[in-house]
Amino acid sequence: MKRQDFLNYMGLAAGGALVSTCVQACKTKTVNSAVNFTLDLNAPAQAALRTPGGAVVTNGVIVARASSGGYIALAAACTHEGGIVNFSASNNQFVCPRHNAQFSTSGAVLRGPARTPLTQYRTEVRGNSLRVYT
Repeated sequence: MKRQDFLNYMGLAAGGALVSTCVQACKTKTVNSAVNFTLDLNAPAQAALRTPGGAVVTNGVIVARASSGGYIALAAACTHEGGIVNFSASNNQFVCPRHNAQFSTSGAVLRGPARTPLTQYRTEVRGNSLRVYT
């Protein structure tokens, strides 16, 4: 094999590997949407949920206490690159700290780079228990 042919071959191989890596990195993150768990609102780990604007992340879900007093539950992993979103009570939005993607309380994308909404889960309060489920 001639030196020039070898260099051309290696350049194509390296380019193919680079394209493959970029395509894999750009794929949307998927999450398991089958959720069913209960939180004890009196437990110390859930203390943030006793105050409007507070939030906890558990079982792959971010649960936030809205200013209205209700609860919001969304998939915690940003659909762009999987960063764990935070709840911004002042904006009533969920924000990914990696690239500042923003989501509404229903999970809809308000600002990219994410293009896919966060999965929204239902919540139900019974006494001091909060059930999060699909």
